[in-house]
Amino acid sequence: MKKFALLLFLALPLFASDEDEVRAVAQKYFQAHATGNAAPLREAFHPDWRMMSVRDGALATRTLEQYTSGFTGKAPADEAQRKRSIEQVDITGNAAMVKIRLDYPAATLTDYMLLLKVDGKWQVVSKIFHSAPKAK
Repeated sequence: MKKFALLLFLALPLFASDEDEVRAVAQKYFQAHATGNAAPLREAFHPDWRMMSVRDGALATRTLEQYTSGFTGKAPADEAQRKRSIEQVDITGNAAMVKIRLDYPAATLTDYMLLLKVDGKWQVVSKIFHSAPKAK
């Protein structure tokens, strides 16, 4: 009987909660920033992804292609000093929001990622952020 129970357990798929899956998407974002490799972003972000921010008082928008073109494949020189954390996850049905804090040597950034569950997969569809420079 023990062999049967063990085989049955091994045959069952492991299901993650929506929150686990949303957090895993945020971790891909962290991985891309830590390594300088854009591939995890292309996996985590929807192809129609957009980023919006305010620069010099004006609305600035970037596409996924524009955003990922800045990734060089090399980790940032100050990577050891950078800290990234998920501050909040909020999920309603097939929509989610993740608040992320990026504590970098020169600035603290707050990202708001909006995700949708499309065809059973959570994907970031947009990002807005605020950057607060640190005093030197």
